[in-house]
This record gives sequence, structure tokens and C-alpha cells, in this order.
Amino acid sequence: MASLPVSLPQGVMALPSAAAPSPDAQAKARANAVDFEAMFLSTMFSHMFTSTDGDGPFGGGGAGGVWRSFLGDEYAKSFAKAGGIGLADSVYRSLIAQQEARGAQKGSQ
Repeated sequence: MASLPVSLPQGVMALPSAAAPSPDAQAKARANAVDFEAMFLSTMFSHMFTSTDGDGPFGGGGAGGVWRSFLGDEYAKSFAKAGGIGLADSVYRSLIAQQEARGAQKGSQ
């Protein structure tokens, strides 16, 4: 596939070319981004479930709160793995951009 020449608008400078992070680094960044989204969702679910007391699958006992937190964590993990709310994608892009910038800094020194 041939690459097309790209011209930048007047006054816009091209960023220095940076080597893309290794596939291993990209996989770690993706996993960390999904874990971050799961943690965020878990926090949201725990706040959502704080007002849920009484009858239901957990009843109103003290142990119900513990199991409810486990359920919230599992909901969050499954939501994040299934695509979540899009937070993992943003975090992943940010992590990769930081790694590329760090690689460009090391390359220019």
C-alpha cells in the first residue's frame, strides 16, 4: 500500500517521529487502561448500590454489603472487558501518546 504525501497547513510544525511502543508495551497499556476503567466503574457501582438495602438477593444483613461490593466489582470488570463506557480507550490512547513522547525525548538526547 503506497503512502500518500501529507502537507501540513502553514504555521503547523510536524511532531518528531517517534517509534511506536512495542507490542508488549501496547498490551500492558491496554490491560492497565481496562483495569482503570473497571476500578472507576466499581466506584460508580458502589455509590449506586449504597442506597440499596432490604429485601433482594442479599437481604438486609451485614454480610449483604460485603457480597454487594463483590457483585459491583464483578459487574465493573465485565463491563470494562465488554467495552465499558469508552474510558479505557481514552486512557489507552493517552498512555501510548506518553510512551511515544518519552521515546522521542530519549531519541533526541
